[in-house]
Amino acid sequence: MQQLTEIRWHARAGQGAVTAAKVVAETALAADQYLQAMPEYGPERMGAPIKAFTRISTTPIEIHCNIENPHIVIVLDDSLLDVVDVAEGLTDDGVIIINTCTPPEQVRAALNVPESVRVACVDASGIALDTIKRDIPNTPMVGALIKVAGVVDMKVFKSLLAKNLSKKFGQEMIDANWASVDRAYEEVTVA
Repeated sequence: MQQLTEIRWHARAGQGAVTAAKVVAETALAADQYLQAMPEYGPERMGAPIKAFTRISTTPIEIHCNIENPHIVIVLDDSLLDVVDVAEGLTDDGVIIINTCTPPEQVRAALNVPESVRVACVDASGIALDTIKRDIPNTPMVGALIKVAGVVDMKVFKSLLAKNLSKKFGQEMIDANWASVDRAYEEVTVA
């Protein structure tokens, strides 16, 4: 039986959604799964809304298009809730994970999603500011994704994250990012 998971990422340019989509896909590859990761943006300026997509499957992926009916939606900036229909096409048994301080029950009401959709919230920006000292919420959001959906393995993700970060940063930044992933994993709330 094929197990295909489709993830759509919503963010503003510069928040790391494209990088997170790629590293989540690489984590699936390390677990001998098939993957796709792709951005959808043009010549946007910093802060403009963007999308990225990740597909993970136990069998070869034969489709090559943007994801229209995601199982998981990840929103790195809650200000997008006012300008983008982030729940568009979300499967009835889907999960939406949002970087916000708002409780999941309030977010559910604002998005008007069915009760069968799980809504998860985490203050990824606050966590990023505390740990890596920059408002780049992508790694904490992956920590929340791992806790809520379990689509990739935490140890494998952290290993690949360290490998990617070591190209530009030292161990201190790697440790800070690991801490951000762990905190989001612990602090995410679901309704």
